[in-house]
Amino acid sequence: MKKIISGNEAIALSFGDSGGVFASGYPGTPSTETLEEVARLGEVYCEWAPNEKVALESAIGASIAGGRTMATMKHVGVNVAADALMTLTYTGVNAGLILMVADDPGMHSSQNEQDSRNYAKFAKVPMLDPSDSQEAYDFVRAGFELSEQFDTPVMLRTTTRISHAKGCVEPQEKIAPQIGEWVKNVPKYVMLPNFGKIQHVAVEARLLKLQEFAETTPLNRVEMGDTDLGILTSGISYQHVKEAYPDASILKLGLAHPLPEKMIREFAGRVKRFMIVEEMDAIFEEQVRAMGIRVDIGKDRISYCGEVNADIIRIAAGDAAAVVSKAPVENLPQRPPTFCPGCAHRGVFSILSKLKVFVSGDIGCYTLGALPPMNAMHTTICMGASISAAHGMAKVNEISGRTEKPVAVIGDSTFFHSGITGLLSMSYNNGSALVIIMDNRTTGMTGGQENPGSGSILQGESARQVDMVALVKVLGIDNVVEINSYNLAETEAAIRKGLETPGPYVLVDKNPCILRYRVKKPVLSVNPDKCSGCSACLKAACVALGLTSTGDKPKVAIDPNICNGCGVCAQLCKFDAMSAA
Repeated sequence: MKKIISGNEAIALSFGDSGGVFASGYPGTPSTETLEEVARLGEVYCEWAPNEKVALESAIGASIAGGRTMATMKHVGVNVAADALMTLTYTGVNAGLILMVADDPGMHSSQNEQDSRNYAKFAKVPMLDPSDSQEAYDFVRAGFELSEQFDTPVMLRTTTRISHAKGCVEPQEKIAPQIGEWVKNVPKYVMLPNFGKIQHVAVEARLLKLQEFAETTPLNRVEMGDTDLGILTSGISYQHVKEAYPDASILKLGLAHPLPEKMIREFAGRVKRFMIVEEMDAIFEEQVRAMGIRVDIGKDRISYCGEVNADIIRIAAGDAAAVVSKAPVENLPQRPPTFCPGCAHRGVFSILSKLKVFVSGDIGCYTLGALPPMNAMHTTICMGASISAAHGMAKVNEISGRTEKPVAVIGDSTFFHSGITGLLSMSYNNGSALVIIMDNRTTGMTGGQENPGSGSILQGESARQVDMVALVKVLGIDNVVEINSYNLAETEAAIRKGLETPGPYVLVDKNPCILRYRVKKPVLSVNPDKCSGCSACLKAACVALGLTSTGDKPKVAIDPNICNGCGVCAQLCKFDAMSAA
């Protein structure tokens, strides 16, 4: 029966239908729903790992034990998993292994526009690049077959548009899971230098075989049309090409690496103008030019930044009639992202903003603390870097004679992901920074997934809940204090003490995510007779607060449909104008 589902849902469905037995990943938009859907279907074991490296390593172990496996992550997660990936390409697999990676052209929810096709080329592994939900489904099965045929991991690349857009999918006949033999093979799986040298030769030979495979596989296809313009493309770019030039000749690559040189050379020779359309990096174009094949239109006319669309393609091809479509933006209200009403992060950042300290930030909802009116975060690098960076800042301050103590802010899931080692380094190297761990018991930014501190696993079963304070103490840090960020006076006093105390000092704000746990408190209201209109409460940056023009001077009003009753705004008010309704 046909289904209308997203690319992520299609991958999850196909994983179960294709004999998958183990899936692991770390939540990261736009990949997150894939593993959640595997869990919802309830047919295959799956789990959230503390980070992407652990997810891939667990998948490697499952493959060696004989089960078809998949690891899921977003593009920046491959950076974390790369250590394992670069050795996995040498060891190969036992049962099929797919590394599903979701890129984010346009940075809808990411800190960069990393192109994961670089990793496939770097690791010398095949990469599949589906262009719709049906191909996302089909390529999972094809990926397992490719993995087992060539003894290699296979990367399955999606982008935001493929992951989240829905399309019609016709599932294939289901394959029952079959656990293969679990074999001890030291030369294959133990990468000592002597064994690694042998395996490297095998990797190069495998790549040559894959290049031959690329020439004949139906994953790559030619759609001949008008030969005035021929376009080489893949993935979501194929859909934009079809929209822009439905009658053009197209070479669509489902296998994005390695490239079919003979097929490309023949195709380019059959068209008057040869164009390459690809989002982000010039992965195809650079290789095609290196083959000595002419490219008439490529990255010289299509930006390396952002997403591709039909208008961009038409303009690049020299279509004089092409006009870039833009949605009207006049008179639309600005809606910058901000903390949810009632979010516990608001209290911490209200105080950090007030104290004007230097804040080393991290990846999570709390990154919004960098925006006006709080302006209370000054660096965001990558998962876990807040603590490591703050340690480096503190050491340079110590060398230069500066007395300012940096503050690192990190969430619980990010701390489990890669913040623990940074804090361990700070402890070991006698660092001196204030670390605030925002322990809201979930992975909030990606939709409220479980983590080692939430007390349950992906499939809903109860699990051991990590004691954050005890964990920090085990790392050798004695000054660990729990705070309640809804109490601004308590929070300010704790932060001030942490800044004044030499050495590493950790505050743990243990308040649940109000969205994930559906926390609701009595809403607040404003007494207009007491409100002076000073707007001090607006520094809380809460969307429930607004100004009313009633009377001689604008005064603050609270939207009862949005307010979550956290009370932060009331504590910022100097006139006691706010109270529970």
